[in-house]
Amino acid sequence: MKRKRVLITGAAGFLGSHLCDRFIKEGFHVIAMDNLITGDLQNIEHLFKLEQFEFYHHDVSKFVYVPGDLDYILHFASPASPIDYLKIPIQTLKVGSLGIHNLLGLAKNKKARLLIASTSEVYGDPTVNPQPEEYWGNVNPVGPRGVYDEAKRFQEAMTMAYHTFHGLETRIVRIFNTYGPRMRLNDGRVLPAFIGQALRGEDLTVFGDGSQTRSFCYVDDLVEGIYRLLFSDYAGPVNIGNPDEITMMDFAEEIIKLTGTSQKIVCQPLPTDDPKQRRPDITKAKEILGWEPKVNRAEGLKITYAYFKSLPKEALVAKAHKDFNDYNR
Repeated sequence: MKRKRVLITGAAGFLGSHLCDRFIKEGFHVIAMDNLITGDLQNIEHLFKLEQFEFYHHDVSKFVYVPGDLDYILHFASPASPIDYLKIPIQTLKVGSLGIHNLLGLAKNKKARLLIASTSEVYGDPTVNPQPEEYWGNVNPVGPRGVYDEAKRFQEAMTMAYHTFHGLETRIVRIFNTYGPRMRLNDGRVLPAFIGQALRGEDLTVFGDGSQTRSFCYVDDLVEGIYRLLFSDYAGPVNIGNPDEITMMDFAEEIIKLTGTSQKIVCQPLPTDDPKQRRPDITKAKEILGWEPKVNRAEGLKITYAYFKSLPKEALVAKAHKDFNDYNR
C-alpha cells in the first residue's frame, strides 16, 4: 500500500520535529522543510536514516517545489519566540505572508489539504477570558509584537480566502503556550527561561507584578490535537491548549520547587503589549475533535526538566543568533 505523503515546514523546530515523529509513527512519508534560522537538525537527525523521511533545506518565503504527489501540508515555519521575531521581524512577516501564499499555491496544485499553525497571539492582549475562537482580538499592529501577531492573522485570512474562493481543503489551529523536550533553553519563552535561570543559578525574572497568566500545554497533547484537526471536517480556527491557567508569579514558584534551587524571584517592567491573560476556551476542540489535554502540568514539567538537565553545559549559555541580515531585507 502506497504511503500518504505529508510536507511539514519548520520541521527542525520544536513543534515541527514532534509532528515529524508522529507522522512517521502513523506510517506517512514525511517531507521535512526548514531553513534552519531557528530550527536545529539535531531535533530530526534520528529520522534521516529512514527511507520514508526526506529533508529539504529551504526558505518557504521563496518558491516551494516538491516533486511527486502530496496529500497533506502542515505549515509550521515561523519564528515563534519573542527573542526570534524581534530579532528577525521582516522574515517573520515574510513567512506569514509570502510563505503561506507559496504553500497555498502548492496545496492547490497538488490538491493537498493544508493545516496552518496559528497562535493565541492573534487574540493580542485579550479583553475576554478565556479566549473563544469567535473573539477577534485586541492587537496593536504597529507595536513590537505586531510583526508576529499580524503575520499570523494575515496567514489565517489568506488561508480562509483560498478555502472559500478556491475550495481548498484547509485547517487552522490556534496554538496556546506549549512546552516539552526540544524547546530551546534561550528562546525567550517563559518556561525555558525560568528553567534556564534555575539551572544557571540565577534569580528568576518575572515581568510586571507577576499577576499575568498563561496556560501551558504539554507537546504530546498538542500534537494529538493537531493530528485530529487535520483529519476532521472543520475548516474554522480551533484552539488547542490547556485551560489550566496560572499566574507567572505562581509559575516561577513552581519552577523553584521543581528544580530545588534557592534563587529568589525578581521583577522587571512588563514588556510592551505583553498579554495580561492567556487561557484557551477549548469547547470546540472537545465537541468537534473529542480532544482535551491529558498530561497535567506537574507531570509534563518533570519530563521537560529532565530533558533540559540532560543537555550539555554549553547549552545553558545563550548562543548568538545566526546572521539574519539576508532574511530581513
